[in-house]
Amino acid sequence: MKLKVTLTALVLGFSPVVASAMGCMTPQQTASSCADGQVWDSDSGTCIEPITS
Repeated sequence: MKLKVTLTALVLGFSPVVASAMGCMTPQQTASSCADGQVWDSDSGTCIEPITS
């Protein structure tokens, strides 16, 4: 019984660490990483050339 409780506590204790590490695997681009002359398009999640009319 003690072994099951200990193992469960360890698994639950490390769950947030594993979940947060998963988010670090995908690079995230933001408006501050756009090249000069480009703007952030929140719909597509990428940097685009601004539309001028």
